[in-house]
Amino acid sequence: MPKSMSGTFVHILKHDGVRGLYNGISASLLRQLTYSTARFGIYEELKSRMTRGGTVQPSFPTLVAAASASGFVGGIAGNAADVLNVRMQHDAALPPDQRRNYRHALDGLVRMTREEGLMRSWFRGVWPNSLRAAAMTAGQLASYDAFKRLLLQATPMSDGLATHFTASFLAGVAAATITSPIDVIKTRVMSASGTSSIPRLLADIYAAEGFRWMFKGWVPSFLRLGPHTICTFLFLEGHRDIYRKIKGLDKDS
Repeated sequence: MPKSMSGTFVHILKHDGVRGLYNGISASLLRQLTYSTARFGIYEELKSRMTRGGTVQPSFPTLVAAASASGFVGGIAGNAADVLNVRMQHDAALPPDQRRNYRHALDGLVRMTREEGLMRSWFRGVWPNSLRAAAMTAGQLASYDAFKRLLLQATPMSDGLATHFTASFLAGVAAATITSPIDVIKTRVMSASGTSSIPRLLADIYAAEGFRWMFKGWVPSFLRLGPHTICTFLFLEGHRDIYRKIKGLDKDS
Protein backbone atom coordinates (compact mmCIF):
# COMPACT_ATOMS: atom_id res chain seq x y z
CA MET A 1 0.00 0.00 0.00
CA PRO A 2 1.42 3.45 -0.92
CA LYS A 3 2.85 5.51 1.94
CA SER A 4 2.84 8.99 0.36
CA MET A 5 0.39 11.30 -1.42
CA SER A 6 2.22 11.02 -4.76
CA GLY A 7 2.48 7.23 -4.43
CA THR A 8 -1.23 6.93 -3.68
CA PHE A 9 -2.06 9.22 -6.62
CA VAL A 10 0.00 7.10 -9.05
CA HIS A 11 -1.38 3.84 -7.59
CA ILE A 12 -4.98 4.99 -8.08
CA LEU A 13 -4.36 6.22 -11.63
CA LYS A 14 -2.57 3.01 -12.58
CA HIS A 15 -5.20 0.63 -11.24
CA ASP A 16 -8.46 2.59 -11.50
CA GLY A 17 -7.82 5.43 -13.92
CA VAL A 18 -9.04 9.01 -13.51
CA ARG A 19 -12.43 7.80 -12.25
CA GLY A 20 -10.68 6.33 -9.23
CA LEU A 21 -9.74 9.83 -8.09
CA TYR A 22 -13.44 10.62 -7.75
CA ASN A 23 -14.42 7.59 -5.70
CA GLY A 24 -16.81 8.71 -3.00
CA ILE A 25 -18.07 11.87 -4.70
CA SER A 26 -21.70 10.97 -3.94
CA ALA A 27 -20.81 10.43 -0.27
CA SER A 28 -18.89 13.71 -0.26
CA LEU A 29 -21.93 15.57 -1.60
CA LEU A 30 -24.17 13.91 1.01
CA ARG A 31 -21.68 14.92 3.70
CA GLN A 32 -21.77 18.55 2.63
CA LEU A 33 -25.57 18.53 2.59
CA THR A 34 -25.66 17.34 6.19
CA TYR A 35 -22.45 18.43 7.94
CA SER A 36 -21.85 21.80 6.28
CA THR A 37 -25.49 22.88 6.27
CA ALA A 38 -25.80 22.19 10.00
CA ARG A 39 -22.57 23.87 11.09
CA PHE A 40 -22.89 26.99 8.93
CA GLY A 41 -26.55 27.48 9.76
CA ILE A 42 -26.08 27.08 13.52
CA TYR A 43 -22.95 29.27 13.61
CA GLU A 44 -24.50 32.15 11.68
CA GLU A 45 -27.61 32.02 13.86
CA LEU A 46 -25.57 32.00 17.09
CA LYS A 47 -23.35 34.82 15.85
CA SER A 48 -26.39 36.88 14.89
CA ARG A 49 -27.94 36.40 18.32
CA MET A 50 -24.69 37.33 20.07
CA THR A 51 -24.15 40.52 18.06
CA ARG A 52 -25.40 43.13 20.51
CA GLY A 53 -27.51 45.86 19.00
CA GLY A 54 -26.53 44.66 15.53
CA THR A 55 -23.17 46.47 15.78
CA VAL A 56 -21.00 45.14 18.64
CA GLN A 57 -19.30 42.00 17.34
CA PRO A 58 -18.70 38.98 19.62
CA SER A 59 -15.17 38.49 20.98
CA PHE A 60 -12.87 35.89 19.43
CA PRO A 61 -13.26 33.39 22.32
CA THR A 62 -17.04 33.71 21.95
CA LEU A 63 -16.78 33.05 18.21
CA VAL A 64 -14.58 30.02 18.88
CA ALA A 65 -17.13 28.65 21.37
CA ALA A 66 -20.03 29.21 18.95
CA ALA A 67 -18.11 27.68 16.04
CA SER A 68 -17.02 24.67 18.12
CA ALA A 69 -20.57 23.95 19.26
CA SER A 70 -21.88 24.34 15.70
CA GLY A 71 -19.20 22.04 14.33
CA PHE A 72 -19.83 19.41 16.98
CA VAL A 73 -23.52 19.20 16.06
CA GLY A 74 -22.63 19.21 12.37
CA GLY A 75 -20.19 16.36 12.94
CA ILE A 76 -22.92 14.20 14.42
CA ALA A 77 -25.35 15.11 11.60
CA GLY A 78 -22.84 14.22 8.89
CA ASN A 79 -21.07 11.26 10.49
CA ALA A 80 -22.70 8.50 8.40
CA ALA A 81 -21.84 10.30 5.16
CA ASP A 82 -18.31 10.89 6.45
CA VAL A 83 -17.80 7.17 7.14
CA LEU A 84 -18.97 6.45 3.60
CA ASN A 85 -16.71 9.14 2.17
CA VAL A 86 -13.62 7.76 3.92
CA ARG A 87 -14.39 4.17 2.91
CA MET A 88 -15.19 4.91 -0.74
CA GLN A 89 -12.07 7.03 -1.19
CA HIS A 90 -9.92 4.48 0.64
CA ASP A 91 -11.20 1.65 -1.57
CA ALA A 92 -9.06 2.65 -4.54
CA ALA A 93 -5.87 2.18 -2.51
CA LEU A 94 -6.81 -1.34 -1.35
CA PRO A 95 -6.28 -4.66 -3.12
CA PRO A 96 -9.41 -5.70 -5.11
CA ASP A 97 -10.30 -8.53 -2.70
CA GLN A 98 -10.42 -6.11 0.27
CA ARG A 99 -12.61 -3.43 -1.31
CA ARG A 100 -16.16 -2.78 -0.20
CA ASN A 101 -17.24 -1.53 -3.65
CA TYR A 102 -20.16 0.66 -2.60
CA ARG A 103 -21.86 1.80 -5.82
CA HIS A 104 -22.97 5.15 -4.42
CA ALA A 105 -23.87 6.82 -1.13
CA LEU A 106 -27.36 5.30 -0.81
CA ASP A 107 -26.05 1.79 -1.57
CA GLY A 108 -23.32 2.33 1.03
CA LEU A 109 -25.80 3.42 3.72
CA VAL A 110 -28.03 0.41 3.08
CA ARG A 111 -25.14 -2.07 3.07
CA MET A 112 -23.55 -0.56 6.17
CA THR A 113 -26.84 -0.90 8.04
CA ARG A 114 -27.46 -4.46 6.83
CA GLU A 115 -23.91 -5.77 7.29
CA GLU A 116 -22.79 -3.94 10.46
CA GLY A 117 -25.90 -2.53 12.11
CA LEU A 118 -27.02 1.09 12.29
CA MET A 119 -25.20 2.20 15.43
CA ARG A 120 -21.94 0.36 14.68
CA SER A 121 -21.69 1.74 11.15
CA TRP A 122 -23.43 5.13 10.90
CA PHE A 123 -21.92 6.31 14.18
CA ARG A 124 -18.50 4.66 13.86
CA GLY A 125 -15.94 7.18 15.10
CA VAL A 126 -18.65 9.76 15.85
CA TRP A 127 -16.83 11.27 18.85
CA PRO A 128 -13.43 11.88 17.22
CA ASN A 129 -15.28 12.97 14.09
CA SER A 130 -17.43 15.46 16.03
CA LEU A 131 -14.37 16.78 17.88
CA ARG A 132 -12.65 17.15 14.52
CA ALA A 133 -15.71 18.98 13.16
CA ALA A 134 -15.66 21.31 16.18
CA ALA A 135 -11.96 22.06 15.63
CA MET A 136 -12.49 22.44 11.89
CA THR A 137 -15.36 24.88 12.30
CA ALA A 138 -13.44 26.91 14.86
CA GLY A 139 -10.42 26.88 12.54
CA GLN A 140 -12.47 27.94 9.53
CA LEU A 141 -15.40 30.09 10.61
CA ALA A 142 -14.15 31.71 13.81
CA SER A 143 -10.64 32.30 12.44
CA TYR A 144 -12.04 33.73 9.20
CA ASP A 145 -14.11 36.28 11.10
CA ALA A 146 -11.11 37.06 13.33
CA PHE A 147 -8.66 37.42 10.42
CA LYS A 148 -11.11 39.56 8.48
CA ARG A 149 -11.68 41.84 11.47
CA LEU A 150 -7.91 42.11 12.04
CA LEU A 151 -7.22 42.97 8.39
CA LEU A 152 -9.90 45.67 8.39
CA GLN A 153 -8.65 47.20 11.64
CA ALA A 154 -4.87 46.90 11.26
CA THR A 155 -4.36 47.39 7.51
CA PRO A 156 -5.62 49.82 4.85
CA MET A 157 -7.60 46.98 3.25
CA SER A 158 -11.31 47.51 2.73
CA ASP A 159 -14.15 45.00 3.03
CA GLY A 160 -13.67 43.63 -0.46
CA LEU A 161 -12.43 40.70 -2.48
CA ALA A 162 -8.76 41.04 -1.48
CA THR A 163 -9.64 41.00 2.23
CA HIS A 164 -12.00 38.07 1.82
CA PHE A 165 -9.38 36.08 -0.12
CA THR A 166 -6.58 36.78 2.39
CA ALA A 167 -8.72 36.01 5.44
CA SER A 168 -10.04 32.78 3.90
CA PHE A 169 -6.52 31.66 2.90
CA LEU A 170 -5.30 32.17 6.47
CA ALA A 171 -8.39 30.39 7.79
CA GLY A 172 -7.58 27.43 5.53
CA VAL A 173 -4.03 27.25 6.95
CA ALA A 174 -5.40 27.40 10.49
CA ALA A 175 -8.03 24.73 9.83
CA ALA A 176 -5.56 22.32 8.19
CA THR A 177 -3.08 22.70 11.05
CA ILE A 178 -5.65 22.33 13.83
CA THR A 179 -7.41 19.32 12.36
CA SER A 180 -4.39 17.37 11.07
CA PRO A 181 -3.91 15.14 14.17
CA ILE A 182 -7.65 14.50 14.45
CA ASP A 183 -7.87 13.63 10.75
CA VAL A 184 -5.27 10.89 11.16
CA ILE A 185 -7.20 9.33 14.05
CA LYS A 186 -10.57 9.70 12.30
CA THR A 187 -9.36 8.04 9.11
CA ARG A 188 -7.79 5.10 10.97
CA VAL A 189 -10.97 4.54 13.03
CA MET A 190 -13.44 4.86 10.15
CA SER A 191 -11.48 2.73 7.68
CA ALA A 192 -11.03 -0.10 10.19
CA SER A 193 -13.26 -3.18 10.05
CA GLY A 194 -12.81 -4.25 13.68
CA THR A 195 -13.08 -2.34 16.93
CA SER A 196 -10.19 -0.59 18.66
CA SER A 197 -10.14 2.04 21.39
CA ILE A 198 -8.74 5.47 20.58
CA PRO A 199 -6.06 5.31 23.33
CA ARG A 200 -4.87 1.96 21.92
CA LEU A 201 -4.89 3.39 18.41
CA LEU A 202 -2.85 6.40 19.53
CA ALA A 203 -0.34 4.16 21.27
CA ASP A 204 0.09 2.04 18.13
CA ILE A 205 0.51 5.09 15.87
CA TYR A 206 3.04 6.71 18.21
CA ALA A 207 5.03 3.47 18.50
CA ALA A 208 5.22 3.17 14.73
CA GLU A 209 5.69 6.81 13.69
CA GLY A 210 6.51 8.97 16.70
CA PHE A 211 5.16 12.53 16.87
CA ARG A 212 5.32 12.82 13.08
CA TRP A 213 1.88 11.17 12.92
CA MET A 214 0.26 14.42 14.10
CA PHE A 215 0.95 16.19 10.81
CA LYS A 216 0.99 13.24 8.47
CA GLY A 217 -1.01 14.27 5.43
CA TRP A 218 -0.91 18.02 6.19
CA VAL A 219 -0.06 18.92 2.58
CA PRO A 220 -2.93 16.99 0.94
CA SER A 221 -5.19 18.23 3.73
CA PHE A 222 -4.32 21.84 2.95
CA LEU A 223 -4.56 21.23 -0.79
CA ARG A 224 -8.15 20.19 -0.13
CA LEU A 225 -9.02 22.60 2.66
CA GLY A 226 -7.28 25.69 1.27
CA PRO A 227 -9.23 26.03 -2.01
CA HIS A 228 -12.39 24.74 -0.29
CA THR A 229 -12.16 27.40 2.43
CA ILE A 230 -11.35 30.20 -0.03
CA CYS A 231 -14.22 29.30 -2.37
CA THR A 232 -16.62 28.85 0.55
CA PHE A 233 -16.06 32.32 1.97
CA LEU A 234 -15.84 34.11 -1.36
CA PHE A 235 -19.22 32.65 -2.30
CA LEU A 236 -20.58 33.38 1.18
CA GLU A 237 -19.51 37.02 1.04
CA GLY A 238 -20.94 37.33 -2.48
CA HIS A 239 -24.21 35.84 -1.27
CA ARG A 240 -24.28 38.30 1.64
CA ASP A 241 -23.77 41.26 -0.73
CA ILE A 242 -26.60 40.09 -2.99
CA TYR A 243 -28.88 39.57 0.02
CA ARG A 244 -28.12 43.07 1.35
CA LYS A 245 -28.87 44.64 -2.01
CA ILE A 246 -32.17 42.79 -2.30
CA LYS A 247 -33.17 43.77 1.25
CA GLY A 248 -31.80 47.31 0.97
CA LEU A 249 -29.41 46.84 3.90
CA ASP A 250 -26.12 48.64 4.44
CA LYS A 251 -22.72 46.88 4.49
CA ASP A 252 -22.58 46.49 8.27
CA SER A 253 -25.99 44.85 8.63
